[in-house]
Amino acid sequence: MSLFNTLMASAIALAPRALIRKISRRYIAGDTVADAIERVAALNAAGFAATVDVLGETTESLSQADATTREYLKVLEAIAREGLRANISVKPTALGLLLDEAHCERNLERLLDAAKVYSIFVRMDMEDASCTQREIDLLLRLKRRGYGNVGLVLQAYLKRTDADIASLLGARENLRICKGIYVEDHEHLVERAWQDRRAINPHFLRHVASCFESGTFVGVATHDEELVDEVIALARRRQVPHAAFEFQMLLGVRESLRDRLFKEGYAVRIYVPYGRDWYGYSMRRIKENPRIAGYLLRALLTR
Repeated sequence: MSLFNTLMASAIALAPRALIRKISRRYIAGDTVADAIERVAALNAAGFAATVDVLGETTESLSQADATTREYLKVLEAIAREGLRANISVKPTALGLLLDEAHCERNLERLLDAAKVYSIFVRMDMEDASCTQREIDLLLRLKRRGYGNVGLVLQAYLKRTDADIASLLGARENLRICKGIYVEDHEHLVERAWQDRRAINPHFLRHVASCFESGTFVGVATHDEELVDEVIALARRRQVPHAAFEFQMLLGVRESLRDRLFKEGYAVRIYVPYGRDWYGYSMRRIKENPRIAGYLLRALLTR
């Protein structure tokens, strides 16, 4: 991690909110469900699927968790009403995981029941390492109760993912593999992951290969073009059909790569966050990964 990015993270934290707001508009759909639906419709028209995220992670009260659940129910209804190619991505902590696991589980069940009616998939986002086991256990409990419209995210930079993925593979399963963005103690991470993000790539590829071998649908979530090309080469060698995987990218990031993949015939899903917590979201991303600070500064200077 460069000293420049670390310094930029500190500097941007002092920047005026109006400046952060201006920069964030490219990466956040807006404040409301309507804003998100408008952006998703535009992405669909351009050939891209979407996954919608209501901003706001760890909640401070169960009433706040319930409000987030109701907001997601509105998103599901709007996706179905407009006939959009979209699903939702949900952070369990936003539904109360750290306050009351049983309450969080009930909130997730409400979403899964509604999503099933609309034939919409629900992605459980993975959070920091302190939540990993809880979120895997939560998914497995939901699966045992017959919920087939839910899948998890696994982070390739965690050592434990080799063991975790084994219990989650299957022909009817659906996983997202990402590198991982949270700042973690080195003891949790694969060798050199804290020094060089490219050190994660072999682990990422191995997990994608496991999905290919087991018939598990996999969302390949990365903006690393070298890694994208390696996934494509792997799929070709193993004759994996395009329908067995998709690439997933953040709204407003590496749009040239997004467009290239679409032109080459690959499915691409865009992560569309929205909500009034745009400032908190932006600052958390910078704190969790100072590289984003350098990216935001470059975006500002080239606008």
